[in-house]
Amino acid sequence: MPSDEQPRRVLDPERDAAALKALTHPLRIRLLGLLRQDGPATASELAVRTGESSASTSYHLRVLAKYAFVAEAEHRDGRERRWRAVHAVTSWSNTAMEASPGSRAYVSVSRRAQVEHLEASLARHEADVAEGRLGQEWVEPSGISDLAPRLTPESLTELGEVLDRKLEELTARDARDPRATQVILLTAGLPLAPRDHGTEPDAPSPTAPHADDAS
Repeated sequence: MPSDEQPRRVLDPERDAAALKALTHPLRIRLLGLLRQDGPATASELAVRTGESSASTSYHLRVLAKYAFVAEAEHRDGRERRWRAVHAVTSWSNTAMEASPGSRAYVSVSRRAQVEHLEASLARHEADVAEGRLGQEWVEPSGISDLAPRLTPESLTELGEVLDRKLEELTARDARDPRATQVILLTAGLPLAPRDHGTEPDAPSPTAPHADDAS
């Protein structure tokens, strides 16, 4: 994480209603994600990565800046403004976000953007392995889990807290290790109500009994 990037911004659906509405735009979510993942960039550089025009990325970056999601970064030269993400993570209370249609819409758009990010990251990972940009030591520990455990609300909450604590511990431990590289880690805990199998289609099932191709 860059030294001037804050770790987390917690959004409040009442206090941050305008910011949430601004961030609902899919391109803005993507631009913010790219700045967090790859570091500071210009509107022109982000236009190339997203397939948008420089005018479009410049406009949407200014909107993100208005609501303090991004800020100007140090310039390599004086010709074009560079942007950086202000926070490493955007988080919220799911219960609080249920209070209004606007905040619910943001959560929905954000989650679907995360699924798209997973698809893009999988394609990039496979290409990096195939073309030798990642060493063989990364082949075994990489993977995607597709599990369907039965848990209580309390256990699902505890699982998320344990994952957060462990990730924080490991990130701190590996901060100075030159072997460390960026890892895309997406977790999902999406409870599903029981289905009436006679009248409703089933939700997609795991692709294997324990569809986890990591070790």
